Amino acid sequence: MQTPTAYKVLTADQMAVLERDAVFAGAPIDLADGYVHLSTHAQLTETVDKHFAGQIDLWVAAVDLDAMGDAVKWEASRGGALFPHLYAPLPLAAVFAYGPLERDAAGQVMLPVAG
Repeated sequence: MQTPTAYKVLTADQMAVLERDAVFAGAPIDLADGYVHLSTHAQLTETVDKHFAGQIDLWVAAVDLDAMGDAVKWEASRGGALFPHLYAPLPLAAVFAYGPLERDAAGQVMLPVAG
């Protein structure tokens, strides 16, 4: 059974849109691919290292996949691993925690903590 939580990495500007509009349609790559790219906890650090290398002022949003229902599809991607893809805009109501991207002493991306 798949995890009920996935994570979206956002730039500061994208996070501001999510907070202001209470919905995020997607980053340019999401819009081009037709879905919002998400990662599991186990995939998160590799996603950041591969797709956001060198970028600063990033945010991580924890998404309740159960709240998104059938809009979430698990599809093969990097190396055949299943990634959660959201075929709908991401509503702020489905985000239960978010915060600036931080890493632990081992370099792993830390998960945001709900307030």
